[in-house]
Amino acid sequence: MESNKDVVITRHPAKYVVELRINRPKARNALNRPVRESLADNFKAISEDPSIRCVILTGGDRVFAAGADLRDIADATPIEMYSRHVEKLWEAISACPKPIIAAVNGFALGGGCELAMHADVIIAGNNAQFGQPEIKVGIMPGAGGTQRLARAVGKFHAMKMLLTGLPISGTEAVSMRLASEVVDDDHVLDRALELAKLIADMPPIAAEQIKEVLLAGSDIPLNSALALERKAFQLLFDTNDQSEGMQAFFEKRKPVYSGE
Repeated sequence: MESNKDVVITRHPAKYVVELRINRPKARNALNRPVRESLADNFKAISEDPSIRCVILTGGDRVFAAGADLRDIADATPIEMYSRHVEKLWEAISACPKPIIAAVNGFALGGGCELAMHADVIIAGNNAQFGQPEIKVGIMPGAGGTQRLARAVGKFHAMKMLLTGLPISGTEAVSMRLASEVVDDDHVLDRALELAKLIADMPPIAAEQIKEVLLAGSDIPLNSALALERKAFQLLFDTNDQSEGMQAFFEKRKPVYSGE
């Protein structure tokens, strides 16, 4: 993993936790090509790094990410947009097997909202603003903003957000199931780190299997999803962490998980 001026990486003193922070405050953390590439490269590296068990994805105190950088795309032709294959950069995030926590303060609009929805847990500040305003500039979401949003909040909430471009607050996002928790703005990162520490202390293979099965099962028939769940459940009985967890339970001590 490598920090640069646009994406800053922090290894927390807490074991197994890393933070990725978008750092373009003058551009309201707009997602230009270098930011997308840096995020993709880092998530690929995180996916293969056994010393990382949980990721915090965040922006600044006043903005998470205010969408795509329109200067990158305003004059592009359809073939130019196709040739960029930006979907491959997004796939590096969606394919990451490690749990991802988005810590959202301020604006999470357009591509910023789509980025937050790539996370597994979203901690929102009271004054966070989630929205998909692409219709206001003559386009529509192109990185999951229709599909992930509808799956999260349902057809009618999604249609209202997408067709009006109006944002919702952090409190509304929780009530609509677009966020996991809402906290005071100055507690967002602290709460994300608290949860990251908790998750990082869990057996990582079990955490990765939970994430994989939940996401894969959401788009297949229930019977198939239950079969997938059973197989993953059975697989975990071949891990050292399963033995350690159950033995620690019997011995009334805290387990120490090795990730094996």
